[in-house]
Amino acid sequence: MAWQETLEIATRGRGTLEITGDVAGIVSNTGIDCGIAHVFVQHTSCSVMLTENADPSVRHDLETLARRWAPDGDPAYRHADEGDDDMAAHGRTLIAGSSVTVPVSRGQLALGTWQGIYLWEHRSRPHRRRVVVTITG
Repeated sequence: MAWQETLEIATRGRGTLEITGDVAGIVSNTGIDCGIAHVFVQHTSCSVMLTENADPSVRHDLETLARRWAPDGDPAYRHADEGDDDMAAHGRTLIAGSSVTVPVSRGQLALGTWQGIYLWEHRSRPHRRRVVVTITG
């Protein structure tokens, strides 16, 4: 059995939004007891990640690391069609990834104690993002 839904998420600009509850709700609605949840973002300037959900300083520090990996406005970038953060956002997506896969066990996401699923917006200004959640089992 397979089930698929698309979440529409409004971001506030650069930063993270936890979407674990949204994905868990989809899993619950499927009735699938054992399987896989695949979460994929349909954009090239934001990411989906699995990370710490208890201490927000982890996500703050990840943003600090991302600024080092892919700084805004680097003069070596050629692509800046949408501003100084344009190419940096694409680079951050490449490094952080555009999908995560989580096991489904007993009808629930089989996440660890301190794990959460997040949309990580890499652009400075707010955007509307589409996240496709596919459950198979």
